[in-house]
This record gives sequence, structure tokens and C-alpha cells, in this order.
Amino acid sequence: MDYSQSIQKVNSLLKFGIKPGLERIGELLNRLGNPQDKLKFVHVAGTNGKGTACTLISNVLTAAGYKTGLYTSPYIMDFRERFRINGEMIPKDELSKLTERVSKIVDEMKQEDLIITEFEFITALAFLWYFEQKCDIVVLEVGLGGRFDATNIINTSIVSVIMSISLDHTAILGDTVEKIAYEKCGIIKPCGQAVVYANQPDGVIPVVENSVKDNKASLTIADDSAVKLIKTDIKGSEFIYSAKGRFGIDSEMKLFIPFIGEHQLQNASTALEALNILYKQGYKITAEAIEKGFRTASFFARLELIGENPIVLLDGAHNPGGAKALANAIKAYLSGKKKILIMGMLADKDVETAVSYIAPNFDKAYTLSPDNPRAMSSEELAKVVSKYCQDVTPLEDYRKAYELAVSDAGADGAVVICGSLYLAGKMRHIIFEN
Repeated sequence: MDYSQSIQKVNSLLKFGIKPGLERIGELLNRLGNPQDKLKFVHVAGTNGKGTACTLISNVLTAAGYKTGLYTSPYIMDFRERFRINGEMIPKDELSKLTERVSKIVDEMKQEDLIITEFEFITALAFLWYFEQKCDIVVLEVGLGGRFDATNIINTSIVSVIMSISLDHTAILGDTVEKIAYEKCGIIKPCGQAVVYANQPDGVIPVVENSVKDNKASLTIADDSAVKLIKTDIKGSEFIYSAKGRFGIDSEMKLFIPFIGEHQLQNASTALEALNILYKQGYKITAEAIEKGFRTASFFARLELIGENPIVLLDGAHNPGGAKALANAIKAYLSGKKKILIMGMLADKDVETAVSYIAPNFDKAYTLSPDNPRAMSSEELAKVVSKYCQDVTPLEDYRKAYELAVSDAGADGAVVICGSLYLAGKMRHIIFEN
């Protein structure tokens, strides 16, 4: 099986499970020798911010000298982005060999009427790769929810991290933040350690506290007062971190993250709390490793700066929480500039709320339809955007939308591309071709 065949195999699998539960991936992993039971994990759930936290934590652990696996989803440019060790994607030949091995077992299970989904398949493959590569630790991002997510087949984690929670995937996870928080808290393990992002909607923290209590676990609420902004611009944020005894340090540290937005400092403070728990568990995490890990972090399509004349920002914000964070960043960093929006949304998202946060900030907008069966048409999205922005044009041609937006913005303006990671991935290809 070559690389293209391995991708075709993955794409041929069901996108979502027939029914919720961990029985199917449990059986698959059992037949693979349960590699997940021989690994150590940092497990991260949340509606927004979990990708940033995973990136920061894994980068610091790599800088500290640990062979660190990173499992994230979805991908933006290359399918292999989902599987990394020390920042490097899985080689194509290794992915192909592992896909062939896992496929044989998946096909056997299919004959027994045990159907494995795409996410279950790649999660099992990831565990197998990290085990065979002898990773010291794996930073594991939840795919959807937490309680019944395939990643939650792990028996234990060194620390479970709950990031910012807001309404998303409500048809699956519930229609209130309390219900969604309950699902996310499913990753908290009995007698384990948990860290939670501090600035949550009302009702979330009590759910987390109840889950921690039920599991006889320990809870740390991230200390946002420990981080103080020094300066921020379109390229990132510099801040002071008051260690206060964390990592065996009593002094302040000056840190930089190449991410923008006030929420990123809160993401950073949560990641630092999780890293401090690892430090307490014996991981040798120094101030130098933290500084280097934060400074060299990178994350596609999360308020990503990919052009300066004009400014071009790419963001995969697709739910109300992400849209609000994007809107705040636009106001903070793009004030006074002519701003052009390129937007595409999936129809099953809270389109109205996301658009209401973002669209009023723009002089002109182009709408597109993301490359996904669940996409909202560009015409339908244009009708929603037109409530908040007077000049809106629906298009089908991604390249034309980008060229028009850049021309409209001029060298001193700004183009913001947002609404869906499916849109962001395709637009990123087009931009880098140019």
C-alpha cells in the first residue's frame, strides 16, 4: 500500500460512528496489542483553545528533551499534520505501512459486523506509531466532546485539561454549556489531575468541580492573574509570567507567543498550569524550555498571520466562542484599516451568531461555500452577512475571491479569511501558491 492508497483507505471509512461508545476502538486496539496502555498522556478537551494548548505543551516538552507525540485534528494542509513527534509529521512510508497493518484488522472486524470509523482508525494508528517510536509522552487532543471520543479509550493521563467551553456540536453534545461541559469532563480520570481554563461561561466550573469530585481527582483552575501582557501586535504577544513557585521558580519570566488575541494569554496560562503538574510529576521542565517552546510554537489557521501588505489573517473560527475571539482581535489589531472579509461556514454551525460577531467589522465581504457536504451555500451565507455588512458578494471561485479581496484592501488594508477550517485549508494552499 503506497501513500495515496493509504489516504484513500482512510477516506473510505465512515466519518461518524453508528452509535456512541468506545467498544469498537477498544476491540481494535486490543487486537493491536493495546499500545495506548504503554504510553503516557496529556489529554486536552474543550470547544476552543485546545489546539493552542496542545501545541504549547508539546513544544515545551520537546524543548525540555522529551520525545513528544502530538495528536491533533483536523488537518489544514496535509493529512499527516495530525501525527507528529517533536514537531515532525509522520513520514509517508511509515503512515502507509501502519495503514496497511491496521486495515487488515479493520477489514476482519467488518466481517464480524464491527464497523470502525475514520477517527477511530486514525486514533488507533496514532497510538501504534507513538508506541513503536518509543515516545516519552503524548499530547492528545480530543476530537469531539470527550466522554465518548475515541481518544478517551486511554485508561489514565498524567493530566486532563479542559479548555474554553461554548456552544458547538449541540446536536451531539447538548444544547447548553452545562451539558457540553459534562461531555468534555468525561476525560477526567479517577484519582487523576485536572486543569481547567478559568474564564468560562456561567455554569461550566460547577460541572467541572462535580466531575472532579465524582472521580476523586484534583483540580487546578488556571491562574490568569499569573500572566500580564507587556505588549502585543499583529505578530504575537509578549507577557510576564509570575511563576510563584511553579517549576521551582520564584521569579518572573518574560515569554512570547506568536499568537494574537487576549484569549491566547488565557490559553497560555492554562497550558502553563498543565506543564507545572508535569513538573511536579518529575518532568524536568526548565524556564529555558518554556521560553523556547512558547516562542517557537506555530499553529495553522488560528489567527495566523500569512501576509503583511496587505495584512492577511487566516482563522478557522466556526463557533460563537471562536468568532467572538476573532472579532476582538480584529478590533484590537486592525483598527483604522480598510478590512475585507472572506467567509465560508458549515450549515450546521451557529451561523447567525458567528456572523453577528464578525461581519460588522468589515467594509466589504465575499462569501464562499466550503468544500464539505455540510457547507452552507455562498448565496445563503451572503444573505446572513448582508444583515451586518452592506457590501456582500457571493462567489464560487476561491482564487477569484482572494484576488478581489487583496485588490480591494490595498497594501495598507487587511483581508481576513474565516468561518471554517475546510475553507481555511483550501485558501491557505491558494495563498502559498501565490
